Amino acid sequence: MSIIKTEHLTYTYSTGTPFEKTAIDDVNLEIEEGEFVGVIGHTGSGKSTLIQHFNGLVKPTSGKVMIDNEDIWGEGVDIRAVRFKAGLVFQYPEYQLFEETVYKDIAFGPKNMKLDEEEIDRRVREAAAFVGLKEHHLQKSPFELSGGQKRRVAIAGVLAMRPKLLILDEPTAGLDPKGRDRILGQIKEYHEQAGNTVLLVSHSMEDVAKYCGKLLVMNQAKVYMYDTVEAVFAHVEEIRGMGLAVPQISRIFIELARAGYPVPSNVYTVESAKQILLETLRKGGSAHA
Repeated sequence: MSIIKTEHLTYTYSTGTPFEKTAIDDVNLEIEEGEFVGVIGHTGSGKSTLIQHFNGLVKPTSGKVMIDNEDIWGEGVDIRAVRFKAGLVFQYPEYQLFEETVYKDIAFGPKNMKLDEEEIDRRVREAAAFVGLKEHHLQKSPFELSGGQKRRVAIAGVLAMRPKLLILDEPTAGLDPKGRDRILGQIKEYHEQAGNTVLLVSHSMEDVAKYCGKLLVMNQAKVYMYDTVEAVFAHVEEIRGMGLAVPQISRIFIELARAGYPVPSNVYTVESAKQILLETLRKGGSAHA
């Protein structure tokens, strides 16, 4: 069953002015429930505008957006309820923190859902623990924390609402490699445990190859491709033509294959590369063997 469906979705900025620009152009898309989808595209491709439609942050110029089989702009639909179902974590989400304590920041969403205090407390502690925040962090000011910890507070605030659809716009931007891996690992664990749908917007081809099952490629305001990671990165030259890159490990294996080494050219993660190289070395593989 689809969690997201769009029909002829179009969005135009500054309609009727000299600055008019179509950011999303006639997008027809269907994403199944439970998928972990990477959303990629060059700057200005429309990917951020697209995901903002999924929780009603922007309203289509034309077309429909359906979340969980409900037209979110249909007559009588409560858009607030849609936003609880489709949680959006913005790029640099720590800039959204504003409460006196970490606990209050994480509790903000559940409170707006009109939950009782016991349920709010349960959700705050559960979400905090899930992203690796300790008990002593909860009573601190969020502004006393490190950049990575602030990012985890912001993500916990969305997780505490238990959305069926979790949307993250560059959640690891500006973090060091260790912080990035920690947060993406926690998001992957959340996806596996909760079984909910996750959309991850990222400029890192390595990250989407490692963590995502499918890739949605945006180009010039349209969906250029939506398929498995393997199927998308098989179109190496087309991807490069859009100003995107394939994972570094993929480029290495493409060159090894071209040089005549008995390795596949469709390798996208370091872990799979490691296994292939070990197996090749075990067999005594060499160029032109």
